[in-house]
Amino acid sequence: MIPLADILTLGSGTLIGLTLGLIGGGGSILAVPLLVYVVGVTSPHVAIGTSAIAVAANALVGVALHARARSVKWPCALVFAGSGVIGAFLGARAGKAVGGEFLLFLFGLLMIAVGVTMLLRKGAGGDHDVRLNRVSAPALLPSLTGYGLGVGLLSGFFGIGGGFLIVPGLINATNMPIIFAVGSSLVSVAAFGLATASSYALAGLVDWHMAALLLAGGVVGALLGTTLARRLAAEKALLARLFAVIVMLVGLYVSVRGLAALL
Repeated sequence: MIPLADILTLGSGTLIGLTLGLIGGGGSILAVPLLVYVVGVTSPHVAIGTSAIAVAANALVGVALHARARSVKWPCALVFAGSGVIGAFLGARAGKAVGGEFLLFLFGLLMIAVGVTMLLRKGAGGDHDVRLNRVSAPALLPSLTGYGLGVGLLSGFFGIGGGFLIVPGLINATNMPIIFAVGSSLVSVAAFGLATASSYALAGLVDWHMAALLLAGGVVGALLGTTLARRLAAEKALLARLFAVIVMLVGLYVSVRGLAALL
């Protein structure tokens, strides 16, 4: 008999991968609530460290797929990711110093904020030809490093890949179209996840068996999500809005649970 916790972990991984494949992000922000409230992980810190491993691995697969489609702005992506990794290490150190219930409360508030950002985000426009070079560096470098550092801090603190934070950050920093922002964001998602995961792993806060199950489920979910995305391409904006509402509702639940535990 397969333990129920393993089945729930595989299912959670599948849902995370499905979401990533279907609408290009958001699966990672659901990982911690799924591990805590569905799988039953008692330590929020272990949930954060474990989910970061799976998020990073799934993002690397996504990078490969987008690179083949030539939808990654590599210089912009690498600068953003490099500054973000510094922020992620600092954020992870700060997150481990915060009490678990208070961390969940803050995480819920972040989910609500991310959901609002998703609802307000525009899906078209931008400069297709934007690139980081000697001419554009004076204008782009400060924005890319600033946004990267800030998003990395949040990613490391809450143990999320940060895709829905990175995409608006890249768009605001460079005015690149969303398709390139999504592809380029996965470079940072992978880098942030690895930075956060290594920090938590060194502290003994990763359940490696659970991480493997999350990854296995995530691969299946990503394949299903990618297939559905092709068939439902015209409905992706609607799906993204519906998912934004789900993120906000889950965030409200998580923050209320965290606040109740604190009182």
